[in-house]
Amino acid sequence: MAPSLASIWTTSFHPKPAFTKKDVPDLKGKVYLVTGANTGLGKELSRMLYSKNAKVYVTARTEDKASQAIKDIQAAVPNSTGTLVPLVLDLADLSTIKASAEVFTAAESRLHVLFNNAGYMGPENKVERTVQGHEMHFGVNCLGPFLFTKLLTPTLIATAQDKTTAPGTVRVVYLTSTAADLFSDKNTIVDMDNLDFHACDRNAKYRYGASKAGDWIYGFEMSRRYKDEGIIALGVNPGNLKSDLFLHQGTVFKALTGPASYPVVNGAYTELWAGLSPEVTLEKAGSLVYPFGRFGTIRKDWAAATKSDADGGNGTTRKFWDWSEEQVSKYI
Repeated sequence: MAPSLASIWTTSFHPKPAFTKKDVPDLKGKVYLVTGANTGLGKELSRMLYSKNAKVYVTARTEDKASQAIKDIQAAVPNSTGTLVPLVLDLADLSTIKASAEVFTAAESRLHVLFNNAGYMGPENKVERTVQGHEMHFGVNCLGPFLFTKLLTPTLIATAQDKTTAPGTVRVVYLTSTAADLFSDKNTIVDMDNLDFHACDRNAKYRYGASKAGDWIYGFEMSRRYKDEGIIALGVNPGNLKSDLFLHQGTVFKALTGPASYPVVNGAYTELWAGLSPEVTLEKAGSLVYPFGRFGTIRKDWAAATKSDADGGNGTTRKFWDWSEEQVSKYI
C-alpha cells in the first residue's frame, strides 16, 4: 500500500510544536541518554535537557566528538546545574556496544529516557556495510540501537519499577522518518528475504526508509514486550529537518526537500514531546509520533504486519524483531 497524499502532507507540513522547553519542569535528578548527541538534532535535544538541569549522557563515535559537544552545550547554557557525561558509542560495530553499555551501567542505576537519536543516510548508489557485514542503514539505524537498548533494558525496568518514578515516565524513543512511509515495502514493510541486500537493486533512499520503518517496528514490538514492566517505547518521526543527515544526497534531492524542511530545533521538540510530555501515557505505548509532537496513524498494511498469520496479518514486526535478536545474540 503506497503512502497517501494525506499522509505525505501531514508528515511534511506540520502544526507548531506542541511541547517546548518552557513546558519542561526542572529535571534535576533525572538521567537521560541521547545517541548521536554530538551534532544536529541530538545535540539540540541534549542542550534542552541540560538546560533543565538533567544529567545527560552525550554519545558520539569518538571521545573527542562527545567532549566537544559538551563544551558547546555548556557554553550555550552556562547557568545549568545539570551534568553532561561523554560516552563513546559506535553503532556500526556490534562488538563494541556492550562495552559502551557497561560504562553506563557501571555508573548509573537509573535511566529515565533513552533517545535512540543517532542515524545514518548513505551515498545514493553505494552499499556500505558495518564491521559485521550488515548493510549500513540497517546496521546503524536498526541493529546497533537494538543491541544497545537491549543491554540497557534491565536498567530501564528497574527505573520504571522504582517507587520514586512516576508511572509512564520511563521511555525509549526510536527515531523514524517520513521516508519510512515513502520508501518502505508495501504490505511487508521490510523485505525479510533481502535484509543483507545480497540483491543490491535498492537505492539508498529505499534502504534508509526501510531501516527507519524498522525503528518503528522496534517501538511497537518493545512496547508489546515491556509495557507491563512500565516502559513506553515509541517510533518518532521528527519531521523534515535542515540537518546534516542528508549530507551525501544530491542537489536535486536537496532542492526538492528544502522547501518543506524545518529548523533542527523543531525536530528536537518532537523528541522532547515523546520523551517527556504527560500526553504520552502507557496506553499509548507503541504508537507512532508525528512532527512536532502528536500521535500519528500507521498505514493499514503496517497494522496488518503487527498481526500474526492466524489473525489475518503477516507477522512481519515479530519476524523483524526475531531476526534482530539473532543478529545481536553473540554480542550480548
